[in-house]
This record gives sequence, structure tokens and C-alpha cells, in this order.
Amino acid sequence: MDYATLKAFKPAEFEQAADGYRALGNTAQTAKDHVDTVVAAGMRKSLEGEAADAAQKQLQDLSKNFHYTQTECGVISTALNGFAYDMAVATRALDSAVADARAENFTVNADGSVTYPAGPDKVDGKVPAGGTTHGATDGAAQGIYRQAVQFDPNPYYGRAQEIANRIAGALKDATAADEKWAPKLRSLKADDDLTVSARDWADVGSDMRGVRAGAENYLAMLPDPPKNGGPADNAEWWKGLTDDQRADYLSMRPASVGVMGGLPADVRDEANRAVFAETQGKYQSELDRIRALEPPRYVTTPQGTVQSGKWKEWDERYGDRENFLDGRLDGMSAIQNRFDSTGADGLPEAYLLGFDPEANHDGRVILANGNPDTADHTAVLVPGTKTKMDGISDELGDSEALWRQSHVVAPDQSVSTIVWFDYDAPNTIPDAVKAGYATDAGPTLRHFLEGNDVAHRDATGGLSHRTVIGHSYGSTVVGEATQYTPEYAESRWKSTIPADDIVAVGSPGMQVSHAAGLGMKQEHVWAMAGGSDDYAVRYGGKLVGLGDGGNIPTDSDFGANVMDSDAKDHGAFWDSDENGASVSLQNQANVIVGAYGDVTLKED
Repeated sequence: MDYATLKAFKPAEFEQAADGYRALGNTAQTAKDHVDTVVAAGMRKSLEGEAADAAQKQLQDLSKNFHYTQTECGVISTALNGFAYDMAVATRALDSAVADARAENFTVNADGSVTYPAGPDKVDGKVPAGGTTHGATDGAAQGIYRQAVQFDPNPYYGRAQEIANRIAGALKDATAADEKWAPKLRSLKADDDLTVSARDWADVGSDMRGVRAGAENYLAMLPDPPKNGGPADNAEWWKGLTDDQRADYLSMRPASVGVMGGLPADVRDEANRAVFAETQGKYQSELDRIRALEPPRYVTTPQGTVQSGKWKEWDERYGDRENFLDGRLDGMSAIQNRFDSTGADGLPEAYLLGFDPEANHDGRVILANGNPDTADHTAVLVPGTKTKMDGISDELGDSEALWRQSHVVAPDQSVSTIVWFDYDAPNTIPDAVKAGYATDAGPTLRHFLEGNDVAHRDATGGLSHRTVIGHSYGSTVVGEATQYTPEYAESRWKSTIPADDIVAVGSPGMQVSHAAGLGMKQEHVWAMAGGSDDYAVRYGGKLVGLGDGGNIPTDSDFGANVMDSDAKDHGAFWDSDENGASVSLQNQANVIVGAYGDVTLKED
């Protein structure tokens, strides 16, 4: 970059362009939300048939386009701000050097050299001549110039050389910024079509990483999130950021924002959806590449049809990875289907509060039906043994069933039901007899509940009626959460879990011997049992000691309210049929909305 270009460069123009892209991204987000929650949701409520299904597919594609536009505009905005920041450092250095040259009555020439006048006084009988000097950025050259200054009789020479060096340094920094950012900015473009493909979303992740590395200096100016703080600290930090700073965090560090307890649900949802879309595109692209390399599995030989040696090599190299990607993509499809179901049978908007396909060995999915920050009633469902992201559709369906029945019971009150899967669940029955999985998961659940508490208080000034439901080994996790005191708690004494009711469904034990051990009043601890294999789960836990002292929640000695249940097996607690919700589902919904008088209890 030459002197004239840098002198004319105005970082503010690029900052204004960044603001324009950010505004466009906000417009795209608004349009996406309108398509998802108003247009598509409205159609699901009132229209059926092939034409309606085709229209829904087009709306889903339109929503993806808006989401892609929103995400890329955020990346472009940060890139432009990062470029402007780097260039502003160079322009400020240049302007300072030029101002000093003018103060000395020096002339800065078109090539960045500095002309200085003749000396003010005679030396050895004559006035030292003026001259022109060029700047240097190389350390050796600067050393030579410094030595030359010692022998030059003109006192202006040394000052001119110092200014020229500063100008050269500013040009060097500007050139480096231009060379760094030019390819990054050129790469921020989409294919010239209206289809947002898996490859496009995979490219978003690449763009994000590239811009994040390039904008390191700019992003370093952002206020850091609190270290070792709690949800309340996170909330205060977020509220203290400017709109632009929040946008930079969402565009450059969505994964970090998405896991921060205490932040508003809509913020975490926006961050996690960006991670979700990018990850889904990346995984699908990788899976497509692996499958494109797959040779025929069987070949025909004179001895008959046999398995191909090349296929065996392919399977040894890629088989495990293919299965992993395929399973995780199944889970992501279930999440996407939930996004696309908003409005169906009145189902509210979904909020993705946590997402990471590689967390905890089995993945992380935290998804809410309805906004928990503003809901009158919130239920958190903690699933148990064998839960994986790959099959998360079952847990999402259970959560939806809880929402629908709760809405039936309390149609005039807002309800949010949440699937919380953020721990390494036991994958086998032998593993499920070990308390270690729950011991590790309890603090994580507690942090989530505390964060939900803070976000709701910030949004409404009050608290939601909150129910925590643990299914199977998930109830063991809930029990551990009640025993944990967060490190950011005001007191190190045991504090009560932020919940109004606890429900243990098909529980093998909660690591306490009595309901009072959960830190809640006995009348707000509930339990229910099912038939068939549920008996084996519950009494298996009793035998191996998951129930402290041999007591499990459905035992009379435990002291819980044992609800009536018609669940035929361990997974049937959320069933419905043509006659409506099961007794098990009705009772859980009654607890969720605080209709305790309508709960039917099991007769002794």
C-alpha cells in the first residue's frame, strides 16, 4: 500500500459498511423468525394436504436462506470491523507522523519520503544543506541511519529520518493488513443460487474461523466474560455489552455464548442454532465424502460372491466415523423436525439452549418448547440410561407430550418444557448401576437450573414455577444435583435446588434415603412407577444401592407422593391414545402447572 492510498483511507467507511451488513443480518433474522413463527406456524394450524406440505417445504428453504444470510452478514460485519481496526492503527500512526512533519516545517512527499530544510546555523563556516530521506523498517537499515545522524551536521536530518521511518512503518502495517484481509473478504461469498447446501454451511464455519483468526486484535478489545463466575455474573456481563459487542460475540464465538447460563434464552438459541447449522453442514459434507469413497461391498469370484477386500479396507478406515456421523445427523434431523413443527397442534417456538454433538461422549441437546424465561411454569426433563443424541427424537417427543398436556390443563398459562441432555449417560445396564455418571452430571444440571432461574428473573422480575422430572437414571442425576452447592453460591452450606417440585419417574434411586434429603418439602416430591421392565429398573437400582439405604422413590419409606400410573413399561410414561393422555402423563402435567389437587395418588 502506498502513501497516497493510506492517506486517503477512511476506516470509518468500512465501519459503516459493517453496520450495514449487521443491519441486513438483523433484517434477515426478523424475516426468518416471521417465516418460522408466524407464516409457517399459522399454516400448520389451519392447512393440510399435499399443497400445504409443499408450501411448508418452500418456507423451510426460505427460512434457511434467511438464517444463512443472517449468519454470513454477522461474519462479514466482524471482518469489516476487524479490517477497519487494523487499518485504523496504521492511519493513526501515519497521521501522527505527518502532523509532526508539518510542525517541523518538513514536507512529506507523494512517495512517503520526507524533505527537510537547510540547517539553521553554519557548521565549519557553511550552512548544512537540506535534503530528502526515505524511511526504513528493517532493523539493520535503521541502525545505519542512526549512525549517519551522528555525523550529519544538519540537526533536521535526524528528526526527518525518524518521521520517515514512522511513515514507512505505517505503510508496512497497512500493507500487511491489506494482504491479510483481502483474501478473507474475497472468500466471504456464497454460491450464485438460491439453495443453501450442506457445503455452504460448512463454509460458514471455515469463514468464521478465518475471520476470528484475522480479527484477533479487534476481538481482543471485547470485554472478556467472567472467569469462574456464576449465571448472575454472566448475565451482568452480557447486559454490560453494547449491541455491537454482543453481535461480535454471536458471530465469532457462538459456541461460547450458547453454553453460558444466565443469558436470555433467545440469545442462547440464536448462538446454538448457528453452531447447529454449521455443524450439520460440516457433518453432512464429511459423510458424503466418505460414502463417495466406498467401493462395492461384494464382488463375484469363481468361488461365489464374497466381501471385497477394498471394501474391508474402507470399512476399517471409515466405518466407525461413518456410523458416528450418520447417528449424529439422525439426531440433528430430529432437532430440525422440531424446529419445523412450531405451530403444529399449538406447539410453541423451540429454543435450542445447548448443542454439541461431541460433548459428553453422547452429545449435548437442551431444547425447550416455549420460552423458559417468560413461562409461568417450566418443566425440565432429565432422561436416563442409553440416551444419545442419535436417538434424541424420543426424548423430544416426551417433552412435547408434557407441553401439550400441560397446555390442556392450564390453557391460559404459559408453559415451557425442556429436554435437558447434557451428561454422559450410561450406555448399558451394567454401567447404570454405577453412581459415578450421576455424580459427574449433578453439578452440570444444577448450573443449568441456576442459569434458568437468573434468566427468568431478569426477564420478568420474578420466578417460574419449576418442576424437575428425572426419568430412570435421570432421577439419580436429579438427586445428585440436589446435593451440590455451586462454587459461586453465597454460602458454602448446602443450598436448595432451584425447583418447586421434583418428579422421579421409573427411578432406580436418587442417592438419598428419604424425600427430605432432596432439600424440599415432602409434599413437593413425587414419584411414579410403570409395569414390565420398569420393575426391573427400579428394583435393580434398589439392590445395587442407587437408592441410599435401599430406599427408592416409589417405596413408602422414602416419603414421596407416589402418583397413580398406567405406564405399561419403562418408556410409556408419556403415552397418549385416541382417548387422550395416559394417567401417567396427566399426573405429571398436573404437577407441572401446580394443579396438585388434580393429581391422583396410588392407593396403598
